[in-house]
Amino acid sequence: MPQRLNLTALLVDEYDTAISFFVGKLGFELRDDTALTDGKRWVVVAPHGTASGLLLARAVGDRQRQAIGDQSGGRVFLFLETDNFVRDHLAYTQRGIIFVEPPRHEPYGIVAVFEDLYGNRWDLIEPIAGEQ
Repeated sequence: MPQRLNLTALLVDEYDTAISFFVGKLGFELRDDTALTDGKRWVVVAPHGTASGLLLARAVGDRQRQAIGDQSGGRVFLFLETDNFVRDHLAYTQRGIIFVEPPRHEPYGIVAVFEDLYGNRWDLIEPIAGEQ
């Protein structure tokens, strides 16, 4: 069986707040929300129609809480690919997503950086056809 990345853990402060953002603002689907032990939950969100997703992991302890929103040291951390940049950029802007730069055209496609509710940086990107 070929290997693939399935989930990326994203530290969050509280499950329901994170679910509200990813489902309500970014339009992701809630794939799993299972209660575990000690108040922990297995929460997975993902863009519709994709195989991979985000595991929303509630931070435990000072070290993890301090890393919320800075899991990549301020660099773009996650890359959200779209088939229609203009549609999604407009929808996200209308839903209050903060873009930290205007859209730009790069050799690989149209891209703009936005921040999630914690300050993690994402690229919204529409790749040039055939560059995926």
